Amino acid sequence: MADSSFDIVSKVEWQEVDNAINQTSREIATRFDFKNVGAEISRSGEKIEMKANGEERVRAVLDILQTKFVKRGLSLKALDANEPQLSGKEYKIFANVKEGITTEDAKKVAKIIRDEGPKGVKAQVQGDELRVSSKSRDDLQAVQALLKGKDLDFAIQYVNYR
Repeated sequence: MADSSFDIVSKVEWQEVDNAINQTSREIATRFDFKNVGAEISRSGEKIEMKANGEERVRAVLDILQTKFVKRGLSLKALDANEPQLSGKEYKIFANVKEGITTEDAKKVAKIIRDEGPKGVKAQVQGDELRVSSKSRDDLQAVQALLKGKDLDFAIQYVNYR
């Protein structure tokens, strides 16, 4: 019988990111506590920029964005936000959306699988993803349960389960 396998990836659904940003922008426009504070949010590429005329207001914009990320099923581990910075008369927060597993992170996950996972499970790094294979589908499900229990620094999804 052929080996069963799945891939571990760290992907972001960009349409959902755009939806979260649009919802945040709409909420900023309608909320009373954001009147006359110059609060706005925009995205260009993988960077999200938040602006407001006060540090607490720009932090509130980030909080709204994080809430929208969670509601849309996006992991907060994919959002890497900096501290507020004063730029002229307004505060700005720059956030990056992280996508893909670095080789170093893939090696960490492979080591966890090797050390703590069931015997006979193999993990191979393939670019920005990790292929996990085994003869037993139960072992693969045990690996998924093991990784869900770990506190990794990045968001992971399981794809191509066969």
